Amino acid sequence: MRLKDAKVALVFDWMTNMGGAEKVNLKLHQMFPKAPIFTSVFNKHKMKEFAHADVRTSFIQKLPKAKNHHQWYLNFMPYAYELFDLSEYDIVISSSHSCSKGIITKPETLHVCYCHSPMRYAWDNWQEYIKSYKMNPLVKKIAKKKMHKLRMWDQLSSDRVDYYVANSKTTQRRIEKYYRRPSTVIHPMANTKDYKTAKNTKGYFLAVGRLIPYKKFDLIVEAFNELGLPLKIVGTGLMEEELKDKAEPNIEFLGYTPEDELKKLYSECEALIFPQLEDFGIIALEAMASGRPVIAYREGGALESVAENKTGIFFDKQDAVHLKGAVEKFIKTKNSFDSEEIKEHASQFDEEEFERKLSKYLQAKWEVWTT
Repeated sequence: MRLKDAKVALVFDWMTNMGGAEKVNLKLHQMFPKAPIFTSVFNKHKMKEFAHADVRTSFIQKLPKAKNHHQWYLNFMPYAYELFDLSEYDIVISSSHSCSKGIITKPETLHVCYCHSPMRYAWDNWQEYIKSYKMNPLVKKIAKKKMHKLRMWDQLSSDRVDYYVANSKTTQRRIEKYYRRPSTVIHPMANTKDYKTAKNTKGYFLAVGRLIPYKKFDLIVEAFNELGLPLKIVGTGLMEEELKDKAEPNIEFLGYTPEDELKKLYSECEALIFPQLEDFGIIALEAMASGRPVIAYREGGALESVAENKTGIFFDKQDAVHLKGAVEKFIKTKNSFDSEEIKEHASQFDEEEFERKLSKYLQAKWEVWTT
């Protein structure tokens, strides 16, 4: 059977807001438009890009406030994914940073997992996650106990995957460490041709993402409070009010921003501020596709997408002092960055290249599977 004749299903983690993983999921949906999507929770109002997709949700969808607070039900998710009936499909592609890879397939079914990361909150960052998230102390205590069982399930369910694709070398190392499995790296993508570069910048710096602890927006606010330079922050999240309370008037919070407006913000900014440790980091790629440099923490996926002193500047310690120093260095050297050269660098991560590589990979694995 040829790959295009195989019956395919897609399995995603919760679909509650658009982020980097969700952009990959959208591309998978575009590659396999007839494939149904199985997921724990779907908020169609925040995921309008999937309005015409065949989305099939778990029982968690009907639980109170699940569409906006899926984190409350993390303990139920392993069971939810195991309940999905995928017996009629030849190929299942899971896109996972949480529980979606834990689905159960029959022996004849090929299961390929595009892994964004093994569960961050269960493995290397689990203590930091629980410590930094604002929640009831009793809930934190319960979470620590529950995390042990979730970690056991995550490791055991990793064996249900036939082949892993990692979104970066950082994730590849984590898959090897925690799952003891090999993987192939295929980097995420952006539609780089769809991003334009403005003739002139508007003097502000830009930060984009969910306002949650591990994204380190608190470092950005602290550094720019001291710098006094214009900063625009795009995104929402549980730290939003706290960050607004701390921010000086030079920092502007834009909240949710439509895609077209975000592209304009990218194109007119001086540089993107990227202080978090990401598995890859599509936001940095989108900024570079707009011809704008990135000021990034020297860890994780940024090392695979940002070319030092060509498309951005790195700082070595994840604190406000080092971030501030990197911004000051950038201001002194910003004329050395060439927008066209930055755009050219970003083009190697175009979505057409992603589709070509992933299609070739799936075809090869399918041929081996059916031989």
